[in-house]
Amino acid sequence: MVRGKTVTRSTKLGPDERAAAIARLREKELDILVVGGGIVGTGAALDAVTRGLSTGMLEQRDWASGTSSRSSKLVHGGIRYLEQLDFRLVREALIERGLLLQRLAPHLVKPVKFLFPLTKPLIERAYIGAGMALYDLFSYTGGRPPGVPHHRHLSRRQVLRAAPSLRGDAFTGGLTYYDAQVDDARYVSTLARTASFYGAHVASRVRVEGFLKVGERVVGVTAHDLETGERFEVKARQVVNATGVWTDDTQAMVGERGQFKVRASKGIHIVVPRDRFQSTLGLLLRTEKSVLFVIPWGRHWLIGTTDTDWDLDKAHPAATAADIDYLLTTVNEVLAVKLTREDVEGVFAGLRPLLAGESDETSKLSREHIVAHTVPGLVVVAGGKWTTYRIMAKDAIDEAAAALDGKVPASVTEDIALLGAEGYQAAWNKRGKIARAFGVHKVRIEHLLNRYGVLTDELLDLIIARPELQEPLPGADDYIAAEVVYAATHEGALHIEDVLARRTRISIEAWDRGVEAAPVVADLMAAELGWDDERRQWEVEHYLRRVEAERASQEQPDDESADRVRIAAPDVSSRVGGSSA
Repeated sequence: MVRGKTVTRSTKLGPDERAAAIARLREKELDILVVGGGIVGTGAALDAVTRGLSTGMLEQRDWASGTSSRSSKLVHGGIRYLEQLDFRLVREALIERGLLLQRLAPHLVKPVKFLFPLTKPLIERAYIGAGMALYDLFSYTGGRPPGVPHHRHLSRRQVLRAAPSLRGDAFTGGLTYYDAQVDDARYVSTLARTASFYGAHVASRVRVEGFLKVGERVVGVTAHDLETGERFEVKARQVVNATGVWTDDTQAMVGERGQFKVRASKGIHIVVPRDRFQSTLGLLLRTEKSVLFVIPWGRHWLIGTTDTDWDLDKAHPAATAADIDYLLTTVNEVLAVKLTREDVEGVFAGLRPLLAGESDETSKLSREHIVAHTVPGLVVVAGGKWTTYRIMAKDAIDEAAAALDGKVPASVTEDIALLGAEGYQAAWNKRGKIARAFGVHKVRIEHLLNRYGVLTDELLDLIIARPELQEPLPGADDYIAAEVVYAATHEGALHIEDVLARRTRISIEAWDRGVEAAPVVADLMAAELGWDDERRQWEVEHYLRRVEAERASQEQPDDESADRVRIAAPDVSSRVGGSSA
C-alpha cells in the first residue's frame, strides 16, 4: 500500500519506482522480504504480495542475471526424468507448462515441436513411444487441456522430410512431441514488474550483506545499494532466501549452512544461425550422460546443454573450448553437413542449483526442491527447475505464512496473469490492423507482441512521439531503439549489459555479441537515465571488456583457465565500490 492510494497500479519499473521502493523498504517493517531476483525469488514476491502481505524483494545484480537467464529456455516436463521414474516431478511440471502456455503468460511461453530420432527398430520405438504416451497422459491431469498436440510416430522418410539436414543413416525413424519455450530473462523481468504492479517494493542492484537478528531470530537484513553506495536496513517478519546457487553463501551470513547443501552444475549452450541446417522442428538427442537439445530460437538454433560440476566464480560461469567442442561433436553425429566453430554466433553458460546427494555426478543430483525454516524468521527455498518456479514460490510463502500471526490467504498465482497477458490473443488476431494503424511492419508488431503482449501499446506510443525509435539497432536487426528506451524507463534496466544481455538477447544472438549496438544503446539510455559523457563512455567500455573476456574464456582448455580469464572483466558494481557477488 502507498500513502494517498488504495492500490499501487503502475506498470513502470524505472529509476523513480526503484528509488520509491528503497525508500519504503527503509521506513517500514515488511511481512515478507525476498532475497534473490531470479525466477523463484520474483515468483515468491508475486505470491506473497497477491496474498495481501506487505512484500519487498532485493536482487544484488539485475533481474535473472544468474541462473534464470541462462537456461535452455524450455518450459517442459523433463521427458528424461521419466526414465528416472520421477513421475511426480514430470506431472507437476507438465501441469505448470499448460498453465503458463494458456493462462499466465501466453505472450511469452510458446509451443515448440521436437523430434526424437530412433536408431533401433521396434524395441526402441515401443519403449520411447510408451514414455511419450505417459508424458501426454500426465499433461492432461491438471484439469485443463495441455495446450499442445500429443506425440506422433514418424517413418524414416517422414523424418527426412521434416529434417532434411539429418544424416540418412543416423536414424531408422522418429517420434515427435511438444514442449514449450520462453525467453527466460524477459519472463523474470516481467514477473518482477507484475509483483511491483500488485504493490511489492522491488529493487535490483541492492546486495544483502548480512542479516539482522534478535537472539536467534532473523528480523531483517543489512543492504547495500550498489548504484549509490548507500547502506541501509530492511526489517521483515519473515525473510525468504531464494538465492539459488548462492544459497549456501547466504546461509553462512546467518551462521547457518542450512539443513541441505546446494551444488552448482554448469550447463552451456551455443547459438548458431537457423540457416546452417534445415529442420522444421527441434531435436532431442540421447548422449552417454544425458540428452542434448537443438532448439529453434527465432533466426537461430540453441544447442545444449552440458552438465558438469562447478565450484569457481558463481556470478560469471565460463564456457571452455572443450565444452563448445563437445556440443559440436555431439550434434554433428546426426547432421549431414557438420557445424564448425565458425558457425557459432553466441555462447552462454549458466549454473543449476542442485540439491546435493550421495552421487558425485551432477546429472544424477536432485531436480526436486526443498523448503525449510532453517532458523526462526528465515525460510530457505532451493533446488527445483525453472518450469516449476510457481510451485516453489508458493511452497516458500506457505512456509513463511505459517509463522506469521493471523490467517494468511492461500496462494492465488494460479490465476494471476503476468503483465501483458490479458487480451494478448485478441491483440495477436488484430496484428495486421495494428501494423497498418501505426505504420509499422506486421513482422515488427509480431515481434513486439511476443515480447511485451498488450503492453506493446506503450512501445507504439513511444514510436508515435519519436518516430526514430522504430529504427533497428546496429548489428541486431530484430530489435528496435524503442525497446532500449522502454527497458530503461519501464523494465528496470540500469546498465548497458542489462539491455544487451537480458532485456534483449543481443549478446548471444548477434555475431559481434552487441559490440556495434553498445554505443547506440548507451546514447539512448543516457538520455533517459541522466548519464553524463563519462558515465556513458564507462558503460560502453565495460560492456566491450565483458565481451572480450567472454570470447577469450571460450578459447581456454579447462574451467580454471576460463574462469580466470572471464573474471578479469570487472562487474558493473565496481563503479561505485561494490564488489561482484
